[in-house]
Amino acid sequence: MINDKMYALGSKRSSIREIFEYAKARAQEIGVENVFDFSIGNPSVPAPDQVNESIEKIVRETPSVALHGYTSAQGDKSVRDTIAANYSRRFGAAISGDDLYMTCGAAASLTITLHALHENGDEIIVFAPYFAEYKVFIEGAGAKLVVLPSDEKTMLPDFAALEKAVNVRTKGVLINSPNNPSGVVYDEKTMETLCGILAAKSKEFGKRIFLISDEPYRELVYDTKTVVVSPMRYFDDCIVCYSYSKSLSLPGERIGYIAVNPRMENAKEVYAAVCGAGRSLGFVCAPALFQRVAAACDGLTADLSVYKRNRDLLYNALTEYGFTCIYPDGAFYLFVKAAEKDAKAFCAKAKKYELLFVAGDDFGYPGWVRIAYCVRTEQIERALPLFQKLAQEYGL
Repeated sequence: MINDKMYALGSKRSSIREIFEYAKARAQEIGVENVFDFSIGNPSVPAPDQVNESIEKIVRETPSVALHGYTSAQGDKSVRDTIAANYSRRFGAAISGDDLYMTCGAAASLTITLHALHENGDEIIVFAPYFAEYKVFIEGAGAKLVVLPSDEKTMLPDFAALEKAVNVRTKGVLINSPNNPSGVVYDEKTMETLCGILAAKSKEFGKRIFLISDEPYRELVYDTKTVVVSPMRYFDDCIVCYSYSKSLSLPGERIGYIAVNPRMENAKEVYAAVCGAGRSLGFVCAPALFQRVAAACDGLTADLSVYKRNRDLLYNALTEYGFTCIYPDGAFYLFVKAAEKDAKAFCAKAKKYELLFVAGDDFGYPGWVRIAYCVRTEQIERALPLFQKLAQEYGL
């Protein structure tokens, strides 16, 4: 009568959403100020002033019928041209508006891309820890998810495992830098090594292996030494998936894009497949107003100093208490080793102190937890004594 797989996905929320809903219910019981919810990556810093200013200007100056009418299925041409020009200038990878497809956020970008590339028997490789919904997106496109390890000290990819895992069925490798949940950023050396392996394996198997780069946290880096590099500069068969949800604090507006590297072989055919997948999935004509807002504000960020302050406060305190933490160069998550083998049991024990975070099991990395620090700084300050009590309970 109904699709069993879709029923399973719809009848049970992800663990992140379950904790988020638990936090709201708990707040009704004991007061929101007494619940320390670090479960979800919902930006806590307001959008830049230019966002509202752009909205007002666009609404005031654009006739209503034109403003709220359909754009081209792949997005307004002037919007795409503006964003492509900015990308080329900022990252040294020349693309044009004809290489961009505007989407309803990164989730749409990824699902469209995976459907566009998929052929029967394909495998998509990810490195743990990875964003939990990758499994849903990859399997939803009909491909097989292949999970490879990362180095536990750096959370960077295990390249020896990659060389062994790539085979004739490998369609692509999906990466996420800055990473959710670890906050790790792929540096230039990492990107060069990764792309070199993919190029060699493509030649070995006589087939194209795509690099899919999921970049919703691209602008969220906190140290001047940290440089975010475009994979398009190192690998021709690359597709970038982007969202403005985190950089501009617009998660509810669902706006982003797909960029197909014009240097790849048959780039126009790949782009046409992206357009076809968007059509098949119903992801055509992304929200017209926010396409224009994205173009007007592309490259801007919310106030990152708040996230940096939160990161430093939380990382320094938790390491002082005895927790093992991965230092996050970007995004707004702290990946922490659970104080016992079972991360879910560790999360359950933390609930006694009203501390709510997500077990690493959902990210393909048991034994660790993700703490989202995109919250008010005051919440972290008030939570620190509770983290200290949790550490003391475990004898850290």
